[in-house]
Amino acid sequence: MTGVFRHTLDAKGRLFIPAKLREELGDTFYVTLSMEKCLSAYSLESWARLEEQVKGMTRKQQVIARPLFSHAAKCELDSQGRILLPQALRSFAGIEKNVAVVGVGERAEFWDEASWNAVDAVETTPENLAALFEELDF
Repeated sequence: MTGVFRHTLDAKGRLFIPAKLREELGDTFYVTLSMEKCLSAYSLESWARLEEQVKGMTRKQQVIARPLFSHAAKCELDSQGRILLPQALRSFAGIEKNVAVVGVGERAEFWDEASWNAVDAVETTPENLAALFEELDF
């Protein structure tokens, strides 16, 4: 998944998912916590791979992974291409109104737009990009 899309939550907490990402996420997908102050969205296939990875972990590692599953929401697109983002997930990510939907390879991320703008400004410096290209041997 690639790209950045900016949308607004409606009064009921519904978020429009861009058509490009709907094709990759599918009509039903999972949204859960992320390592950063945002949410991660996984297609059913990606979620199943994540579940398999966790099954292969030790019990101690599985306990560490618990928040990913206990806070996950199975989201289904409505007829207008929107999902309902549960309040607890919105609170975790600080999402109130304006949302940046960001494609990040195998997943999408949902950010409060102001938070995303701050992160993006730091991550897209020439120094950071040079380090990335060097790491990728690109």
